[in-house]
Parts: sequence; structure tokens; C-alpha cells
Amino acid sequence: MISKSTIDQVYETARVEEVIGDFVQLKKSGSNFKGLSPFSDERTPSFMVSPVKQIWKDFSSGKGGNIVAFLMEHEHFTYPEAIKYLAKKYNIEIEETERTDEEKAVADERESMYLVSEYASKYFQEILYDSERGKAIALTYFKERGFTDETIKKFSLGYCLDQWDGFTANALEKGYQLNYLKKTGLTIVKEDNFDASKTKKFDRFKGRVMFPIHSMSGRVLGFGGRILTNDKKAAKYLNSPESEIYHKSKVLYGIYYAKQAIAKEDNCYLVEGYTDVIQFNQRGIENVVASSGTALTPEQIRLINRLTKNITVLFDGDAAGLRASLRGIDLILEQGMNVKVCTFPEGEDPDSFSKNNSYDQVVEYLENNAKDFIQFKASVLMQEASDDPIKRADTVRDIVNSIAKIPDRIKKEIYIQECARIMKVSEAVLFNTLAQIGKKDQSDQFKKTRQDQKAFEVVKPEPVAEKVDVQYELERKIIEMLLLYGNEKQQFEDLVLKENEEGDLELEPESSEVKVYEKIYLDLQEDEIELTNERFRDIYYKLIAELNEKANFSINSFLAEINQDLVTEISSILMEEEKYSLHNWESKDIYPKSKETTISQLVSETILTLRCFLIKKRMEALQMNTENNNDDNRETLEEIVNYLQLNMLLNKKLNRVLS
Repeated sequence: MISKSTIDQVYETARVEEVIGDFVQLKKSGSNFKGLSPFSDERTPSFMVSPVKQIWKDFSSGKGGNIVAFLMEHEHFTYPEAIKYLAKKYNIEIEETERTDEEKAVADERESMYLVSEYASKYFQEILYDSERGKAIALTYFKERGFTDETIKKFSLGYCLDQWDGFTANALEKGYQLNYLKKTGLTIVKEDNFDASKTKKFDRFKGRVMFPIHSMSGRVLGFGGRILTNDKKAAKYLNSPESEIYHKSKVLYGIYYAKQAIAKEDNCYLVEGYTDVIQFNQRGIENVVASSGTALTPEQIRLINRLTKNITVLFDGDAAGLRASLRGIDLILEQGMNVKVCTFPEGEDPDSFSKNNSYDQVVEYLENNAKDFIQFKASVLMQEASDDPIKRADTVRDIVNSIAKIPDRIKKEIYIQECARIMKVSEAVLFNTLAQIGKKDQSDQFKKTRQDQKAFEVVKPEPVAEKVDVQYELERKIIEMLLLYGNEKQQFEDLVLKENEEGDLELEPESSEVKVYEKIYLDLQEDEIELTNERFRDIYYKLIAELNEKANFSINSFLAEINQDLVTEISSILMEEEKYSLHNWESKDIYPKSKETTISQLVSETILTLRCFLIKKRMEALQMNTENNNDDNRETLEEIVNYLQLNMLLNKKLNRVLS
């Protein structure tokens, strides 16, 4: 267990904008930061981070919370893992008490797989440097590739001995379960052909140099292994199989090392292989990732999209690579990103070129040779078309098809103009072709939608006008006021109900100076008002206790001590103002929110409004009771009249017309 003092220090030190900035490209927006949601596919930023409140809110998915909640949601960390990650980032020493057997048993399957993968990475690194065969075979190979010791250690490169179960036997001896060795793909388990009760265990990466594949936060998800022999029957590269923690299509090799450089440079170099990434890093160019042994996928592009809008695809000039890049370009364009392509001289690839040239030479080459996708596509396809007019027409159509995938209309028009210039075709013809493609896409989409509707035919209800839940909004506002102003002392004008000389009810003002939380608590107690929303009620009582006990209330400290579900709810409450403008709230006619409204006014009028609402509900219930009851209803009618008179007084105080 991590000590409370360590947790408190982590929360006091860590900055939500710095941590989230490692995963999402954030831009200043007033006192906040905004960026693209890391949880959904969007092109307009709806992800907000508040440095002042130390919380975040993703309006596209509804998720939100504090710094720990983000790591738990984005990286699938457990609470202790998130705290440890932050402690490591901010160089905070972790004080940890011994875990009980029961606590150890609670670790879920994903965490067990992460632990196995982390252990495997360390084991392969030790074999590389500490074993004779590791140094003689694998380390020599890496050195021949031009990798320095610093680079080898930075990327945690390693070696799996050329033995059937060297790693597996060691892991089992250390207490790691065979079940998780199998699920991570590190160990292959087969039944014995002669005895079904027995199994044979093999190291998947036997005799291979190892490239750990990390998540954006640095966790080991899987491995890539390269064979060092000339065995033609064995695959040159072998990757970990799909697992609960490793999905090839959603991972980019090197993203952990590249994320900050990508955001800083506002560009990402995309290469094909592990060694391309490593060699570029060693040369000093860190904003580079590889597609981890798979064809480029939309998920991988969206991973980059969180950090930058600009991708430069780098590859050698073989025909297969060219064709694959053309397919990848269309996927990148569909995500609304800007794409350039850079090829290397014949016989060179990113690995060899960066190895054989200085940093300045590599940077200069990339700047001078990175082509816009239209220029690149035109040059590639025109070589194939030669002087054949039919093939030339197909080339033009191919380029326009790519332009059609761009979501931004202005960019489309500019690219059409550029295509017309390069291909020497009139803009009118190209715009007409673009329109035809658009109509066809719409038609295809309409047909697909109709087919889906027929497959799942349901009767749609008539649209119902959105109805505001007044009590929910008022209770939500009470929580917000407690969070933001709970410990502030204010001058309040309390309203006391009294009878005048004529026997009529009147509200007489009485001034008092108390803290906001005391005013809210006493008023709700006096009226015997209980919050109806279960989560709000839970937060309310925790807040009242915290404000009563601590003179220096801190939202950040409070969030550190409560359930993460409530943290998400609180962040949603505090960030609501970023989503709704002043007009939105006024249209609800629930409570005032003008700039001139003081804290004491806001508190008093919110509670008065809640009183009015509850009184109105009580009157409606009494009226219904009299309609359904044939007995003498005089007492009930007198109660209704009293409530009506009180409601009129409260509404008059609020300057509202009685509804």
C-alpha cells in the first residue's frame, strides 16, 4: 500500500496540464487548455483542462475527473499504478507498506499481464548485457547496426537466448504464472502428444533480439523479435500475438519516446521499422514512430492526431512500399490531417540514411524532399501512366478520389487547384469529378443506412421537447457552490417568516455573517430538505464534513480522498461552465448567473428557488389529494392557501412572476 503522505505529495506536486500534455496536444484557451478528445474520434476540440481547478472534462464522451482519473481512464492504470506513474514523473520517493496476501490477490488479469511483460523486458535486457551469448551475438548485432549503449538502454533492447524454454523456466522460477506467460504470448504451451496430462512449454522469441513495444505512458504491451540466423523457414520479424493489453492496430512503436517531440515540433515522421525509429532518435530526431509491423490503421492515425495535425511519411522507394504508402495517405486524409511524403535515394531507407548522415544533413534532406501528397501521388502514378492517355485519366481520377476524402472544404478547393496545375487539367472538370464522387459516396451511404434500418426496423417515437430537471440542476448548483466557495465568509440577508399586525405572513430580513457551507447546511436543515440525487447527496455530506473539519479546504486534496466515480461527477460539475454559456443557464430560468451577482446572492437565490420549487410540488400533491378525496378537505385547503401565500412572497423576493 502507498502511504497517504506520498499520495498527498503527488497530488500537491503533479500538474494536470503537464501530465495530460504528454498524451494530448493542448492549446491555451483563456484560463484553460483545450485539445482533441483522446477517447473519441473528433475533429473539433471538446476536451478541456483546467489548471486552476486541476481537473479535466471530455465533453464528447462525458468523461472527466482529476489527474489520477485521466491515467486510470486513458492508460487503464489501477489507482496505485497512477500514483506510482506520477511519483516517477515528478521524482517523488514512494513510501509503501507491505501488501497483504488478500490485496495481492485483488490484482486483476490486465495488471498481471503488464507485470509479466515488464519482467520479460528486464530479463531480456539482462541477458543482452550479462550473458556471454547475449554479448557475443545480440549486443554485437546491435553495435553493428550502429546503436550506442545509451540508445540500446533507452529503448530497452534485449535478447532471448536460443533455448527452448530459457525465459519461461526463469519466469516460472520467479513465481510468474504460466497462465499469464501464455496470455501475453511470451510462452507457447502445447499438449504432449503421448501424455495429455502433460504440456510442453516453448519461448516464443527463442534466439531473437528483442524490441519492447510501449504504450504512450511507457508500459510494456508486447514485443517484436528479430531472428539473427539465416533460417528461411522462420519469419524475420515476429510480434507478440493480440492480447488483453496488446492490440497491434492501436499501437505505434516509439510513441512513448516521441510524444513530447511530436507536440513540440508539431509534426510526426512515420516510418516502417523499429530500427528506423531507433536510428532517427540516435541522430537527434525524436518525433518519429513506426506502425509496429502492420499496415497503417485509423486508430494509429488518431493516436498521432492527438499530438499533431501533421504527418510526414518516410519510406524507401520500392514499388510495394510506394503502393502501401498511397493507401495510407488516403487514411490520413480521412482523419482531417495534413500529410507529406519523403522518399530516400535508391538503396537507402530511414535507418541507413540517418546512420550515414549528420543531424543537419538529415534535417535538410527532409525539409527539401518532403512533398505534398498530390505532388507525390502525381509523380508516382504518372511514371506508371507514361504517355498513355487512359492511364493518365485514371491517375487524375485517383488523385481526385484522395482529395474527396478530405473533410475540410477549403482544403479540398485548394488541392483541386493544385491538382489542376500539376496535371494540366481544367479546374471545372476536376470540381465536376469531385462532385460526382461526393454524390456517389452520399448515395452509397444512404443505401447502407437504409439497409441497416431495414435490418433493425423499429418504430421511432415522436421527438419530445427537452425538459429541464429543475431539482437536479439546483442540487447540482449547491454542490458547485460548496466546492468553489464553501469556506468563504459572506454577509447573508436571511428571510424570517412572521405574521404582521393584520395576521398576514411576511418575510423579514435578518443579516448574519457566516461561511457559505454553514448557510447552505443550516437552511437545508431548517427546511428538512434532503438532496434527491444519490451521488449529489453522497458528495454533499462528504463536503460538509470536510469543510467543517478543515479551515483550508482544497478541491485537489478533497478529490484525492474520495471514490473515483464521485471525482468524475465533481469534475463534470466544475467544468459545466465551459460547455454552457450565460444564455444557456438563463434560458433554464433556474438561478441567476450574471457577472454582477455576488456569492451571497447566488447562494441565497439558489436556495430560495429550491424552496419555491419544492413548495410548488407540495401544493400540486395536496391539490391532487383533495381531488381524489371526498372527505372534508378544509384543513388541506388551508395548508394550500398558506403555501400559496409563502410561494408568492418567495417569488416576489426573487423578482419572478408566479407561474
